[in-house]
Amino acid sequence: MSAASHSYDVVVVGGGTAGAFAAATTAQEGLNTVILERKPEEEAGHIACGDAIKGKSTFPDVVDLDYLRDESFTNQNISRAVFENPRTDEELSIPLGQTGSVIDRKRYGEIILEEAERAGAELHFDTVVKDVTQDDDGRVTGVRATREGDAVSYDAEVTVDAAGALSILQDRADLSGATFDTNVSYSQFCSAYREVLDVPEPVDYDDAIVFKPTEELGYLWYFPRTSTEINAGLGFQMTEPPMKLVDALKRDLHSRAEFQGAKVRDKLGAALPTRRPYDSAVADGFLAVGDSAGHVNPTTGGGIPGAAKSAHWAAQRAVAAISDGDTSEEALWSYNRDVLTDFGKRFAAIDLYNIWGTAHEVDELTDIVTAIPGQQLVDALGKGETSMGLGLKLRTVVETAGHWDSLYELWQVREKARELKAHYDRYPDSPDAFETWRSYRDDIMDELYEIAGADPKY
Repeated sequence: MSAASHSYDVVVVGGGTAGAFAAATTAQEGLNTVILERKPEEEAGHIACGDAIKGKSTFPDVVDLDYLRDESFTNQNISRAVFENPRTDEELSIPLGQTGSVIDRKRYGEIILEEAERAGAELHFDTVVKDVTQDDDGRVTGVRATREGDAVSYDAEVTVDAAGALSILQDRADLSGATFDTNVSYSQFCSAYREVLDVPEPVDYDDAIVFKPTEELGYLWYFPRTSTEINAGLGFQMTEPPMKLVDALKRDLHSRAEFQGAKVRDKLGAALPTRRPYDSAVADGFLAVGDSAGHVNPTTGGGIPGAAKSAHWAAQRAVAAISDGDTSEEALWSYNRDVLTDFGKRFAAIDLYNIWGTAHEVDELTDIVTAIPGQQLVDALGKGETSMGLGLKLRTVVETAGHWDSLYELWQVREKARELKAHYDRYPDSPDAFETWRSYRDDIMDELYEIAGADPKY
């Protein structure tokens, strides 16, 4: 029996943040759009996530944002970050400047899919993509899948890869003739695990997101959805020796008084990118968004706002390309520039600190982190740069005695981060100048590796 076949203007693979916002955008513009989600409908939105959204993260208004916040933003009073020193048990509390939130990720996921459907997109659950279809010129023309066990093919003018980290679409498609970034490996990713727990008494950090370094290169987190419902998890870099995530989390939970008698509501693991955004996330008839294109803060793992924004921008380019009858890589190209001159340049700069960290011991990193003034630490992790006055510099020098060589390296990393951001602002307007741009960027990276004493990440 031959496979059933469907034709759409846009096929979106994956029903997470990126997929839902991409589909809502194209459907709202009148394009025939379908989301292919591998999970059954009752599991929609059940995704491993830290659930924290720091600052006043803005979302595209293609969904009902008031409804989204009222229904799924369970804690909108996050005003500080707390870094716990596992060696001294000291805490560093840092005001965030802008109030953040913690969400109920499953309810959030249900709502954005509901909103995509309301905008006009079809939702095909229980649909597992197996392969990518391409024409003789290499243009992506859709995907092959199984839906509720039956073979089905989906043809499309544009295929949007929102399938998440280490996407199967990128494994199956031949993208060798495109600029699409294929310099991707497992070592650029993080393995994460989280549990949602109900605790007997309200915690005293329901206004904070709490971080604690692990013995390996990673961190534990405690993010309060409410004062008695906590998202607790951890992640580690896949460049490091494997750690038993569940056991490591359990050990820390058992050592904390607030979790005595806690009940586990949910548990889940995942992989996520802790790398710079893709240099190019477009090919003929093809766009990658969100985790599928590395649109995640490579230090904190935060990816919800970046996924929503990138998906909206990609969908806008797809709408224009389909309208013009040209879905080539060049026609979709400006999406790359949209991302890399916005949050993409910040994430690329932040990644330099991540690379530097891989060349240092966790104990040394902990000492330095707890000595750096709080706002400067927030700026480094959130913006990829920081600055401080003379008084703060002198205080930091005193408090980091014994680590001055590393502190000097960190200053050099900051300078490279500034240079890198400036270079990303010069991202080319067309594929013609792409190789020149990338070559200069790689020269900056070579200098960074020499400063950090780290192995090349890319």
